[in-house]
Amino acid sequence: MVSHDTHNNKSLTSRKQDKSSNLLTPHHKKYSSCPQRSEGKALEQKCQSWLLLQTKSYQVWLQPHLLHSPLKVNGTTGESMSLSVEERKILAKEWCQKAKGKMEQVIVHVGCMSLKDSQELAHHAAQIGADGIAVIAPSFFKPSTADVLRMFLQEVSSVAPTLPFYYYHIPAVTGVNVLARDVLEGIEKLIPSFRGVKFTGNDLMDFGQCVSYSQPHWSVLYGVDEQLLAALVMGANGAVGSTYNYVGRCVNNLISAFEKGDLIQARTIQFKMQELVSYATKLGFDVGVNKQLMTEVSGLSLGPPRLPVMLCPQARAQSITQKFHSIFPEH
Repeated sequence: MVSHDTHNNKSLTSRKQDKSSNLLTPHHKKYSSCPQRSEGKALEQKCQSWLLLQTKSYQVWLQPHLLHSPLKVNGTTGESMSLSVEERKILAKEWCQKAKGKMEQVIVHVGCMSLKDSQELAHHAAQIGADGIAVIAPSFFKPSTADVLRMFLQEVSSVAPTLPFYYYHIPAVTGVNVLARDVLEGIEKLIPSFRGVKFTGNDLMDFGQCVSYSQPHWSVLYGVDEQLLAALVMGANGAVGSTYNYVGRCVNNLISAFEKGDLIQARTIQFKMQELVSYATKLGFDVGVNKQLMTEVSGLSLGPPRLPVMLCPQARAQSITQKFHSIFPEH
């Protein structure tokens, strides 16, 4: 899943030296529906076995939809901040092992509130053969300046210095309102392995300045699915999105149309995505709803979300699913 945007093929790859693809962010299975740890080690192991079985089913389902697209594991869609360090390790290892030779890359998100936890996950990602790591800003004790945030990112990267490193910018969630462009200033001097940013925000001026400052070997990836076309015009190298779990092929077509100069077709697809997101937002659209929609479309058992994210009411899920099929009848 990198953020699993169900991106079919290289048509979602970077437009700058063909270096980065749209990433899919899978809905990771969690232990929410399993017994609590306090009920014993045997039950915990049973939950882990269930988790790995469901992950395997998910990988099989993604294969024909993604082909060799990159995958981003343990991101926002995967509710990584609600998982334990051990749970995130299990998921990361499973995806890295099973996706080898099937997905172009597996990038593991390792950001945590604790610097030590982030370092532990980064070191683990290097051990299991991840193709890169991404880090979100800590959001309880927030970095107040770009300098402080760069220091945090540098400390995480120091335990996995050879892994390509990506900054995950999502201010609406973290509340860290530091411009991404300011974070990028001189970052390669501190993190030689730095390879780009996933920009999930509506500030297209900040995004554009990131693209303008970007080095030839970097990737600037956009994460607001309903505004992707605008980001492509600004120079985005690819995209990472949760809705790409089920509209990835359409997004591939959008990017292909844009690259061919067919803006009418690209806009048509983007407007369809906006119609779906707008409809879902009016009903209440969050990670839990998005996950349930993925379940309805794929037929997979992805499990419930973990509190404080609430399970999507069945009536709402069915309404959004019906809207999805009316907009994208080919799915």
